[in-house]
Amino acid sequence: MFLTFSLMIPLVYLLHDRNKQRQHIAHLHEETLKSELNLLKSQINPHFFFNTLNNLYGLATEKSELTQEVIYKLSQMMRFTIYEGRKNTVTLADEVDYLENFIELNIIRYKHKIDIKFEQKIEDKQQRIPPLLFINLLENAFKHGVDSQLESQYIHFSLTTTKTTIMFNIENNFDKITCDKNKAIRRSGGLGTENLSRRLALLFPNKHSYTRYIEGNQYIANVTINLA
Repeated sequence: MFLTFSLMIPLVYLLHDRNKQRQHIAHLHEETLKSELNLLKSQINPHFFFNTLNNLYGLATEKSELTQEVIYKLSQMMRFTIYEGRKNTVTLADEVDYLENFIELNIIRYKHKIDIKFEQKIEDKQQRIPPLLFINLLENAFKHGVDSQLESQYIHFSLTTTKTTIMFNIENNFDKITCDKNKAIRRSGGLGTENLSRRLALLFPNKHSYTRYIEGNQYIANVTINLA
């Protein structure tokens, strides 16, 4: 009996060490995922801010009445990106404000009429979601859609939420010749959509769908997230 007990002691220690090792590996995995998510968030939108600053310089030179408005909206976006963007979640109200500021600054920047429609069906604006989740899709619509043509540009998108579901849909037109030359559409949006794909995979594994496709000169992307 003493022999059996003496054999069990090393086994108990071995099991304890293996359990600690599993916990350590799980902790390292969690920290790695957090680091990757932070890196992905840090990659969002840098050239937009540079473009807006250049546009702001032009407005200031012209002594435009829009200068003050652009400074305010840009400061609000930078505040959100720097401070709220670090958080795990933000309210839908704040996320929507960020998207709307982005739209308004781009309308000022392009200086001509763009058909933009933002449909909102939000059950609870205080519901919390990961920050900066959909900005890449909206940014791509301007970059690869509006920038590729001189007239008749449009961006139509919607955000629908319930307690258990988030749906984001966006559609824009583009000039196929221009986009074929720079291969932007062939890459299905490039780094921005890859960024979103990876964030969705990390945040909502097996609980989301993300599709994008082309119909004629229309680019369409749909994101559905299951929160249940």
